[in-house]
Amino acid sequence: MALKSTVFKFKLNVTDLDRHVYQEFPLAVARHPSETDERMMLRVAAFAMHADDALAFGRGLSNDDEPDLWLKDLTGNILLWIELGVPDPDRLRKACGRAERVVLLAYGERSMTVWWDKQREALSRFSNLSILQVSDADYTALGDFAQSGASLQSTLSGDELWLTDGDRTAEFKLDYLMRAD
Repeated sequence: MALKSTVFKFKLNVTDLDRHVYQEFPLAVARHPSETDERMMLRVAAFAMHADDALAFGRGLSNDDEPDLWLKDLTGNILLWIELGVPDPDRLRKACGRAERVVLLAYGERSMTVWWDKQREALSRFSNLSILQVSDADYTALGDFAQSGASLQSTLSGDELWLTDGDRTAEFKLDYLMRAD
């Protein structure tokens, strides 16, 4: 029998000082059985960074044709495709062809550094791709926020994201390896 996803519910209050987004989002996040708390919370952080009423969680881990998060317009065109980890470059190439903008949040410093050294040149030709490096320390800190029913507050300003649940606060540096044009 296959294991089922665990659903976490969050109340995410977003303050994005750069995009002027000040809104609360009720989130139901399904954590795949093979997904860690840290990775699930990285998806929540990615949601906070790109908060929009139409931004939705995809079936990224269980479906090769969907990202971890995506934003579509009313006609079904993909405006934003968000990936996590260090995916196959072909997956990013396909995403860049399907979406107006693609964002990769790469984590796992050791594997990510090797991956980036190998893929930098090939990926630099995609003008709609942004790649952010998530440090191991930041990735680990995200796992502390994985409490179903938590009320989270995120504040985004420049290249920094603050996340708090009332008991703990963490500051994350958004370290861009590559920014879309």
